[in-house]
Amino acid sequence: TLDVIEAHQEAFQLVAMSFGRNYKAGSEIIKKFKPKFVAVQDKETYEMVSKEFSHNDVKIGYGSDALIEAAIYDGVECLVNAVVGSVGLVPTLKAIENGITIALANKETLVTAGHLVIEHAKRYNVDILPVDSEHSAIFQCLQGENVKSIERIIVTASGGSFRDKKREELVEVTVEEALKHPNWSMGAKITIDSATMMNKGLEVIEAHVLFDMPFDKID
Repeated sequence: TLDVIEAHQEAFQLVAMSFGRNYKAGSEIIKKFKPKFVAVQDKETYEMVSKEFSHNDVKIGYGSDALIEAAIYDGVECLVNAVVGSVGLVPTLKAIENGITIALANKETLVTAGHLVIEHAKRYNVDILPVDSEHSAIFQCLQGENVKSIERIIVTASGGSFRDKKREELVEVTVEEALKHPNWSMGAKITIDSATMMNKGLEVIEAHVLFDMPFDKID
């Protein structure tokens, strides 16, 4: 998101942002992109950020209320939801109510409560744009197409730690091997979900919700 903003400064600016407890990375972004509002996870991080940026024209908050404030802050036209887990649900619903376009990189929001999000988006006539690579590619393929003519949607799987192993070789694999993802550093849970293909199950649910497609048409 920051790369896109930096490459197209005539079109985009960072109005508000959130980060958890990664103070070092967060403060660097604040200095470079000068957002008007910053939400952090807890009071300790809030106090650190407040101390450093007390003389800057930036408002700071913490906790779930601050996350919502960041999502609907005055001047926000597009919300990139890239938080981890269902914590992104309520800010997304609030942003929709405010007519803000949703760029979704948080599959849990749709997996846990997709019916609510889609109904909300239709009610408020708000676009939901998938950012995750697989769903973004499908979304782009569907532009201008008659949805009723679709025979099948294929969610691609680039593969995790075991992509080159034969099925019989998987019997003896270990957790340690599963955690050695060849391309990404995503944390233990997502890396394991990648190795077991569990994340593809979640992506099938996401595709079902996003594209209003029955499960038997999604591979």
